[in-house]
Amino acid sequence: MTIAWVVGSAGLLGAALCRSLREAGTELFFPDDRFAWSEPLRLAHQIEAAVKAFAGRARQDDPWEIHWAAGIGTMGSTAAEMAPETGALKLLLDLVQLEPGLMAGSGTLSLASSAGAIYAGTADEVITERTAPAPTTAYAVEKLRQEDLVRNFVSENPGTAALIARISTLYGPGQAAGKKQGLLGHMARCIIRNEAIHIYVPYDTIRDYIDADDAAAAMVGTVRSCSIRPTVLTKIIASEYPATIAEIISIFRRLSRRTPLVVRSANKLSSLYTRRVRFQSIESTNHARPPAKRLPVGISQVMQAEHMAYIKARVPATPALPES
Repeated sequence: MTIAWVVGSAGLLGAALCRSLREAGTELFFPDDRFAWSEPLRLAHQIEAAVKAFAGRARQDDPWEIHWAAGIGTMGSTAAEMAPETGALKLLLDLVQLEPGLMAGSGTLSLASSAGAIYAGTADEVITERTAPAPTTAYAVEKLRQEDLVRNFVSENPGTAALIARISTLYGPGQAAGKKQGLLGHMARCIIRNEAIHIYVPYDTIRDYIDADDAAAAMVGTVRSCSIRPTVLTKIIASEYPATIAEIISIFRRLSRRTPLVVRSANKLSSLYTRRVRFQSIESTNHARPPAKRLPVGISQVMQAEHMAYIKARVPATPALPES
C-alpha cells in the first residue's frame, strides 16, 4: 500500500489532498507536531523528526509519496519572507535523501506551485506548459527556486519521480480568512456581513478559479499515472473555465439576491497581476480527469460555508452547568 505525507495538511489544498488520497485507499502519515513555520530553529527540528518517523512507517517494498502543499507566502511577500519556506523544503529533501529506507524504495514527490505568479508577466494569449515563466514578484521567483529543488532531487535519486503542479487560482470552503488572498472567500464574507468589497483590479480582469478538491484530485491522479515515471512532469492544474471579475460579481448577486457593495481601487500589487489569464494544459497523462466543478456551484458552497462560520461566531457558547 502507498503511504503518503501531505506537508501542509491543515491548509485548503493540503486538506483536499488528504481527502483525495483517502478515497484512493492511501495510508496517510501525520507528524506528531504541527510545524511551527514562524520559528525556524524549532521548524528544522520538527522536519528532521518527521522525516525519520515517515521513513520508519514507509515499508521498503511499498511506494511512498510526499506532497508539498505548504506555504505561508502570497503575491505580496518579499524575498526575505519567502526564504524560510524554500529553506524548509530544501531541508526536507536533504533529509529524505539521507534515509536509506526511502531511497531504496519507489518515491514520488508533488509540489504545489503557482501558475498565476510564475506566468504573471507573460504576453501569451493562452498559457500552456510551453509558455516561458515570466515572474514579476519575489514570490514567483521563490516558487521557481522550489521547483528547481524538486527537479534536482529527482535527477540525483534514480527511482524517484515528481509532479510540479502549477495551479491556477485556488478556492474552496474553509480558505484562511487571515491570509491576504482568496477573492471568492473574501467576497462571500463581505456579502454575508453586509460590508464593502474592495477590488484592486479592473472588472474585465480574467482569472481561472479551480476548486481545491478538483485540484487535489488532478494532482493525485497525475502522480499515480505511470507516465511521470521516472522523471519530472510540470503540469498546469486549472479549471480551464476563465471568468471575469464582473462575471463573478454577477454570480454572487444571483446567489445572495442582493447587489454587492463593490469598491474598486488600486494598491501596490495591482500592476503585478496579468489582466487576462487563460490556462490550458497540453501535458497528457494516463489519468482521465473528470470535468471541473462549475464556478457557480463552487461559489455557492463557499457562501454556505462562510454563512455557517458567521452564525457559529455569533452564537455564544453554552455555559457549563455547575457541578453538584
